[in-house]
Amino acid sequence: MYPGQYATKHSDRAAFIMAESGETVTYREFEERANRCAHLLRGDGVEIGGHYSIFMENNSRYVEMCSAGARTGTYYTCVNSYLTASELAYILTNSESTVLFTSRAREAVALDAAAECPDLVRIYVVDGDLDGWNDDRVADYVTSVEEMPTTPVADERAGLAMLYSSGTTGRPKGINRPMPDTPPEVLHPLFSFLLNLWQYREDMIYLSPAPLYHSAPQAAVGLTFRMGGTVIIMERFDPIEYLRLVEEYSVSHTQLVPTMFSRMLKLAAGDRERFDLSSLEVAVHAAAPCPVQVKHDMIDWWGPILLEYYGATEGLGFSACNSEEWLSHPGTVGKIIFGDLHVLDDDMNPLPIGEPGTLWFGGGSEFKYHNDDEKTAAATSADGALTTVGDVGYVDEDGFLYLTDRKTFMIISGGVNIYPQETENLLITHPKVFDAAVIGVPNVDLGEEVKAIIQVMPGIEAGDELTAELLAFCGEHLSRQKVPRSVDYEDELPRLPTGKLYKKGLRDRYWADGPNRIV
Repeated sequence: MYPGQYATKHSDRAAFIMAESGETVTYREFEERANRCAHLLRGDGVEIGGHYSIFMENNSRYVEMCSAGARTGTYYTCVNSYLTASELAYILTNSESTVLFTSRAREAVALDAAAECPDLVRIYVVDGDLDGWNDDRVADYVTSVEEMPTTPVADERAGLAMLYSSGTTGRPKGINRPMPDTPPEVLHPLFSFLLNLWQYREDMIYLSPAPLYHSAPQAAVGLTFRMGGTVIIMERFDPIEYLRLVEEYSVSHTQLVPTMFSRMLKLAAGDRERFDLSSLEVAVHAAAPCPVQVKHDMIDWWGPILLEYYGATEGLGFSACNSEEWLSHPGTVGKIIFGDLHVLDDDMNPLPIGEPGTLWFGGGSEFKYHNDDEKTAAATSADGALTTVGDVGYVDEDGFLYLTDRKTFMIISGGVNIYPQETENLLITHPKVFDAAVIGVPNVDLGEEVKAIIQVMPGIEAGDELTAELLAFCGEHLSRQKVPRSVDYEDELPRLPTGKLYKKGLRDRYWADGPNRIV
């Protein structure tokens, strides 16, 4: 995320536009803002190799704080803005952050977290009311940063984001990579191949509908700046507003998650058809498995412009496929193009083609979990050659990878291993279902049984009649052991804006008085 060259080449071009407010920041302004923030960090003692964190919603100051880290040789952590105070405090402490950037919208949580983090030297609040803090570490960000120079710091070096796993199955883990000893304009090798894969080009218009704290938007937005394109940043995703923005700004590139596809497909036909989407060239998607029917429907609607990839934030390996490849291999997440994939059983033995097992990678990006040697060791093979994040999948005869589920989500019922993703993917296609989660819950005889938790479409009544309809629907399309034994209903499922379900919270409700195998 280093826009410096365009501050001169295209000084008046919009670097980014905030979708809701329309605030536009040019490349010249963006460069000046990032340099001011870099000087601010140096003034607070954040030197090369230091660490700071950002805990905010999508706003017009977010990307300059990231860009400051990318040019000061520091680690910066973009924290999930939906975390609780204790969760935030854990990340601030674990990451050894000495500076925190937050905002009015998140300052109540940040205030409680800061009380548990004595090592924080400075806390900056964007557009906040500082009266409630009673903490001499707190300062107004805009006032403070405007006093800084607009020129680069004297010791510019490339920095890195140190992001944390989403924590959907346990405590989040900080993914730490070695700091490169390069100037900031040199792109990290982990991201360089993405420019060609995602077909980025100069003058592109990128629509970002996702939270900026997540790794995929981080990469996509940063690479757009590298190409001198313009980013449209949505403060929050809304399906109709997303389609309207594509038309208004003639968006050429975008990246989404499958949940967003589902939300748009469930719009009324009139809403889906009233916007001109012909400017779209590439629509990248990842972060969660996409139900086959959902992707078929999206390709029918948008054309063969969908490009899917699979890759953990850890950078172990990477697969990708375009629409044509996916249509000939429905359900695949593509062929491996980075890293060396091994599909292994629980005893680390290779499995035959077509048989699912844990995905292990060799030759990927070097990483460790920050201040957590135990979890780093658990993700590494005994000889140190392979690493894993616990995803389960298989490879077909043509070399295409298919994901089954996360190993931690597996349900063991009567000795049978059941991966709930297939059932979830089916349920989400039902016209009365807005969202679905499938988990294992206690069963005295079987150990666990399959339960579906459903969020219904607006205007649909949840009850016994719908339950019978959904169970019959599953029975028509799934083998018996994958069909839920029961259905519960929630007003809203705990799905993160990144598209991932917070399954630990769901499971804990049912396992509170019994054994819980989630770690």
